[in-house]
Amino acid sequence: MKRKLLLGLALALVLITVGAIGCYGDFGFPQQQVPELPQSGNIIVNQQNRGIWVTGEGKISVVPDVAILSLGVEAQAMTVVEAQQQAAESMAAVMAVLDSYGIADKDIRTQYFNIYPMWRWQDDQEILVGYRVNNMVTVKIRSVDETGAIIDAVVEAGGDYTRINSISFTVDDPTDYYDDVRELAMEDAQEKAKQLAKLAKVELGAPTYISEGSIYVPTPYDFYRGEAMPVPAPAPTTPISAGETEIRLTVQVVYSIG
Repeated sequence: MKRKLLLGLALALVLITVGAIGCYGDFGFPQQQVPELPQSGNIIVNQQNRGIWVTGEGKISVVPDVAILSLGVEAQAMTVVEAQQQAAESMAAVMAVLDSYGIADKDIRTQYFNIYPMWRWQDDQEILVGYRVNNMVTVKIRSVDETGAIIDAVVEAGGDYTRINSISFTVDDPTDYYDDVRELAMEDAQEKAKQLAKLAKVELGAPTYISEGSIYVPTPYDFYRGEAMPVPAPAPTTPISAGETEIRLTVQVVYSIG
């Protein structure tokens, strides 16, 4: 009787072990149920990619109302003190001219100031021949018509030390034109979409997506690359023409189709 009981317990233990192995697979790790893949070969298409995509551009030509002038002085002497003194005196005269034309302090910004030695090769060695001082500022001139007169006065005040690097023109507050260029950009996008719909023989629907792109406004920039070029003898009048510049805006629009 005792022997039969032990045999029954051993058989039960074997059954439990086999059941556990069946649950964990051949290597003792839990078996994972692999979901059945759908038999349909249909691909779901992103509805956002349907429609007519166009980019519209609006642009307006405007007359710049601000001139940006890069100017200053450059002095050279055998000693740093002498060169700096010459530059300081000339720059003070230039700043006095700008003040006489009513240019505010906030419209004058120091562009760069540097002092560096000048060397020359002689008998296979560098010889110190002096020092050079540059002091350049960026000036915003709000009365564009006075730009030529200001240049003449600056040249006269700074004399041979005067340097003028560049002049550029821009619009001080371009936001006044944004509404108009947006309207033109949307009209341009709609015309393009109509033409595409006609060519594709589909019915053009309402916009489903609108994104405003970049707004281009002419920005002042400097032509300075290395040493400033000296200004020639002042002419009786320096003619300056601002011309016209463009403000541009782009929009991307998606139209539904029927």
